[in-house]
Amino acid sequence: MRQAQHRLTVPTPGRGLVEITMEVCRWVAGQDIGTGLLVIWCRHTSASLLVQENASPEVRDDLEDFLCRLVPEGGAGRYRHEEEGPDDMPAHIRAALTQTQLSIPVAAGRPVLGTWQGIFLCEHRSRPHRRELVLHLMGEAH
Repeated sequence: MRQAQHRLTVPTPGRGLVEITMEVCRWVAGQDIGTGLLVIWCRHTSASLLVQENASPEVRDDLEDFLCRLVPEGGAGRYRHEEEGPDDMPAHIRAALTQTQLSIPVAAGRPVLGTWQGIFLCEHRSRPHRRELVLHLMGEAH
């Protein structure tokens, strides 16, 4: 069994979904592992990960709109944790409701994703950030 690990830095423009499918697939393809398991870990408490449709940008917009309605920004004492601004606690809640880790099978040296599936980093804060993901790949060589 072989293993490989990589840190991927993802700049975000602020709240929303940033597709990282191509970067992840490119790294996996360069590891000489044909069959295995890819784990992606988000090292943040106000960002998360999703596998979601990547064909229509409207899906991303609708997801973001839904999360904003489900967990609105703070202010006026809505949340106890407001030291870092009105978007901070909602970002933590949104991350708690989504995922900070993905496990994706790998076959023929590629993540096994469906036709319309993409891998996304979800930025839950209003302002831009640089998020760090850890990619860990385990498996058998080609």
